[in-house]
Amino acid sequence: MKINCLVVDDEPLAREGLAGYVQDLDFLNLVGECESPLEAGTMLDQHSVDLIFLDVQMPKINGIDFLKTIRQPPLVILTTAYPQYALEGYQLDVLDYLLKPITFDRFYRAANKAKAQWQLQQRANNPVPVTVPSPSSSTEAENDYFFVKVDQKYEKIAVDGIHYVEAMQNYVMIHTEQHKYMTLVTLKSVAERLPSERFIQTHKSYLVAKDKITSVEGNQIFIGQQIIPISRHYRESVMEALINQKLLRR
Repeated sequence: MKINCLVVDDEPLAREGLAGYVQDLDFLNLVGECESPLEAGTMLDQHSVDLIFLDVQMPKINGIDFLKTIRQPPLVILTTAYPQYALEGYQLDVLDYLLKPITFDRFYRAANKAKAQWQLQQRANNPVPVTVPSPSSSTEAENDYFFVKVDQKYEKIAVDGIHYVEAMQNYVMIHTEQHKYMTLVTLKSVAERLPSERFIQTHKSYLVAKDKITSVEGNQIFIGQQIIPISRHYRESVMEALINQKLLRR
């Protein structure tokens, strides 16, 4: 299934750019483009929309005020050239806030946040049977796994299966090979539970499993197709731990 998206912006070039970005990602489906919140309200009544890319500054009614009128809003990513709206947007539980001009890299990261949140919602609405562990799994050492609360149940997460952990406001998203788990804990509490010799912090919002990294380029780490940033504050320690200590030399 794809995430049904709506682009709302009064600027034709901005709409065209975002629509093009949406069409570049195979997990997104563009339902429509609207030049005003009034038009968007009609689209929401007529179509199933999972995610809105919503401009803030628009004639007659701005995006923030429009969002307040939606009784059960879908996921929302605000798009604007004015950073002063960020706080009010987050108070309305928007998923992300994109400042114009919007690069594809920044759009891609926001879209992946939306994908993760949407998948959590789908799992909550369509629960799957709990798999009973095989007898051999009882031999796991206690420090090889931990539990996190996801919605109304506790999920067991194997440390070996974690690719990276991403801080998202008051939550963290734990990315594993098969699933993503969003839970109400801090990144610091997760870091304290993970073995420091196997995980490294690359950014104030990211913890990464060293053995899952496939490449490092510039200020980015790659785990397969997933891109994770390296901030200036952590770059030296990251390069020392990942490259300098392991670099094959002549």
